[in-house]
Amino acid sequence: MNDYERVARIIRHLDEHHGEQPSLEMLAAKAGLGTFHFHRLFRRWAGVTPKDFLQCLTLAHARERLRRGESVLGSALDAGLSSPGRLHDLCLTLEAATPGEIKSGGAGWTIELGFARTPFGLCCLGNNPRGLCHLQFVEAGERTSAEQPVKLDWPHAALRWNDAAAKKTAAQIFQPGGPAGGGFRAHVRATAFQLRVWRALVAIPPGALVSYGHLASAVGKPSAARAVGNAVGANPLAFLIPCHRVIRETGVVGNYRWGHDRKLLIIGWEGAQFPAKNLPGSPTSPGIARAA
Repeated sequence: MNDYERVARIIRHLDEHHGEQPSLEMLAAKAGLGTFHFHRLFRRWAGVTPKDFLQCLTLAHARERLRRGESVLGSALDAGLSSPGRLHDLCLTLEAATPGEIKSGGAGWTIELGFARTPFGLCCLGNNPRGLCHLQFVEAGERTSAEQPVKLDWPHAALRWNDAAAKKTAAQIFQPGGPAGGGFRAHVRATAFQLRVWRALVAIPPGALVSYGHLASAVGKPSAARAVGNAVGANPLAFLIPCHRVIRETGVVGNYRWGHDRKLLIIGWEGAQFPAKNLPGSPTSPGIARAA
């Protein structure tokens, strides 16, 4: 069992039994580790103690981040950060495939695929000649099943496996403090509406959360929350396009394409790495107005 699986088991237990306030000893036993080893593992993975991590998953905490996140998103979009250029601190250029590229199905291209370990489990990454086109969490290192979504998007492209390149990219994306080595270029199949939603998602900073309804309003479609939800769910780049930062208006985390438990883990991890006091819109960041 790897670190992700151990911590995932504990976070699932905390989510189900948070009212019981389980002790460190009980959590260590649940993980099958000694108390000292478990505490050290958890701090290394999350950057905080299990008790502090639980705070990041509470309903009150989620509602506070919703309030701050809505303010942040509106300000970011007003500033033009949903344009194809620089998007918050990630420096991600997100471009859609042209109709001609979609029609050709990637003919003449070689897409490099690879597996990499992350704090949230195994992922599969893919790069086409224009940029990163695929990033999804997978449950096992089975190449046949992992490459199927790529084949559906680019049926005429050649596929070449390169785990070393995937591990290098993953090391830049998945690290405490957020992705490093900006300048990521992503090239995805998308409708104009999907692209608009995904660019808005990238404008949500780590540690903030927004509701589906507010996201719909932010992209100019206040009555299309369901359509926005579908676009969020169709995201081809897990974590990098942060669809995990969208939750229900009530503060309930809701579903996630790659698993509810994994969404809880990512939200809790980001909440620990980016505390509310460091979010734009907090009292220490007066440049962005707070939500009413």
